[in-house]
Formats: sequence, structure tokens, C-alpha cells
Amino acid sequence: MKPSSTATLKTAVLVSVGAFVFTFGMVPLYYIACEKVFGIKLEQGPAGETRVAGLQVDESRTVIVEFDGTVNSKLPWEFKPSQVRMEVVPGKPYEATYVARNTSDHAIVGNAAPSVAPSTASTFFNKTECFCFTEQLLQAGEERVMPVRFIVDPALPDNVTTLTLSYTFFSNDAATARVAGTAHAAPAARTAP
Repeated sequence: MKPSSTATLKTAVLVSVGAFVFTFGMVPLYYIACEKVFGIKLEQGPAGETRVAGLQVDESRTVIVEFDGTVNSKLPWEFKPSQVRMEVVPGKPYEATYVARNTSDHAIVGNAAPSVAPSTASTFFNKTECFCFTEQLLQAGEERVMPVRFIVDPALPDNVTTLTLSYTFFSNDAATARVAGTAHAAPAARTAP
């Protein structure tokens, strides 16, 4: 190999390794920025049973929860809430539903990214069960009702009277490819002697 080719190869490898390290280094910084600087609660999965079991119902007030649903432009799905708003009593469990439909001619896996507004109130919105915790596979033309169960923490500041729960669905290309690969591999396995 020529010395210039070796130098180019070393540079390419160093840039690739540097980009890899930089990318993974950004994840903890993203979490720190969201939670500490902007006060946004990032998904940690369902609220723990012990946490929500200790919540006291506050019958003296109600909070409006508004629901919103969007789909990333690369995902050929329709997605919307079944109802656009609900009046809730802090400390009581509730269920809302969204409806998703795959408008394509093939199976697609999607993931929902939730957000709660105002962001300062996101720590007071506890999801106990949600379609956003797992990948969602919809077959071609399939429509599915997707529930989210939640409790608004009674410690929500009194000046917050409305919360908005939004979801954006994104295509999970890696999982979709895995599903497509499994579907194509299955017939080949059956034809083997």
C-alpha cells in the first residue's frame, strides 16, 4: 500500500471512531440538558406502582388534559386521539385512547415519542401504561386502538390548569427491516426438504 493510502485509511478510521464516540457521548448530555436545564421529564417507562399508589386524590380541583397526535412525514400512518380533551381529578387513574392506521401496502413498525406541555409540568404526568413504551407493528391497512393510562400528580402546581399530552409516531426502520426479513425468510424455511 502507498504511504498516502495508508495515511488516508488511518484518517478515515480515526474520523469514524471519533464520530462514533461523539454520537454516544451526546446521549448523556441530551438527558442532562432536557431534565436539568429545560425541566423536561424524559420517558423512563411506566410510573412505578409504589409511586402512584402513594398519590392522594385531590377532589378539590380538576385539570384539563388535551390530547394531540402526529405522524412523522416518513411514516405512512394516520394517528389521532379518540378524544381531544378530558377533565381529570388529580390522583385518580384515567385512560385515553389513540387510533393508528397503517395506510401502506406493507407491515411497518413505529415508535411513539411522547411529550407533555407545559414542560415544567411533565414530571406531574405519570403514565402507568402506554403504547409509547414499546414498538408498535401494524400490518398493511391495519387499524388499532392504542390506550394510555395515566394519573396526574396532585402536587401539580395550582397555576397549571391544562396539560397537553402529545405523541409523534416515527418509523422504526431497523425493526421494520427485521419484520420484513422474518416474513421473507419464513417461506424459504418451509420449502426446504
